[in-house]
Amino acid sequence: MEMMNRVAVITGGSGGIGKAMAKAFLAEGAKAVVLADLNTDAVTAAAQEIGCAGKTCDVTNEAQIAALVNETIAEYGKIDLFCSNAGAGGSGLLTDAENEVWQMQWELHVMSHLYAARAVLPSMIERGDGYLLNTASAAGLLAAIGTGPYTVTKAAAVKMAEFLSITHADDGIKVSVLCPQGVNTAMAPRSLGDGQTDGIIEPEQLAECVVETIREERFYALPHPEVEEYVRRKGDNIDRWLLGMQRLRKRSVEDS
Repeated sequence: MEMMNRVAVITGGSGGIGKAMAKAFLAEGAKAVVLADLNTDAVTAAAQEIGCAGKTCDVTNEAQIAALVNETIAEYGKIDLFCSNAGAGGSGLLTDAENEVWQMQWELHVMSHLYAARAVLPSMIERGDGYLLNTASAAGLLAAIGTGPYTVTKAAAVKMAEFLSITHADDGIKVSVLCPQGVNTAMAPRSLGDGQTDGIIEPEQLAECVVETIREERFYALPHPEVEEYVRRKGDNIDRWLLGMQRLRKRSVEDS
C-alpha cells in the first residue's frame, strides 16, 4: 500500500517511533495523520510541530479507542492505516513481577490491539481495504532476559497480529507487526546483555522500514534485519536457542 492520499492514525504518537512514523507518512503524501496519546500536552505539541491532528486517548480504554476511530472517520471519511503503537517497558522477571505490572502490560500490549481492531475493522471491511500495523518488539519474537512481562505480552502482540492477518485477509485487510530491537527513544536498551540489541537505531530509520514494509505489504517490519536470522535459528533448533539464551542470562547476571 502506498501512503499517498491515505489517512493514518498512530497511537503512542507524541514522540519517538510514533512521531517519526507520522513525519514519514506525511512525506509520502498521506492525506492526514492523527496522533493519539495519553499525554495531552505532549501529543498536542507533537501534532503542532508536524502539522497534523492530535488527540488524547488511553489505549487501554476501549471506549476511548472507539471514540478516536469514530471522530477520525467523521472528520476524514475513512481510516486507511491504524498504527497501534503505544507501549511501555515493564520491570521484573516472572514470579517477582507484581500482578499490577503484568496486568498493565497485558492491557497496553495486547488488549489495545484488540480494541483498535474491533473499532476500525468494520469500516475497513465495508470498503474492502485497510491496513493494521501493530507495534510489538523483537523481544516478542525472541526474548528480553530482564523483562518478563514485557517479553511475554509482546509475544502475545505478535500472535494477535498473526491472527488478524489470518482471519481478515479475505476481507481485504493487510496486517504488519513492527518488531524492532533498540530504538533511540526513552525505552531504548543501551547495550548488549539485558538489552540484546544489535545497535540503537534512530526513529527515522525505523520509520523508513515501516514505509517500505507497508509498501510491500510484508508481515514483519524488522528495522534490525538480523532479527530475521535469529528467528530462523530459533525455529531450526529451539533447544539450542534456549541453551544460548540461558548462557546469555548467566553472563548478564555475573556481569551485573
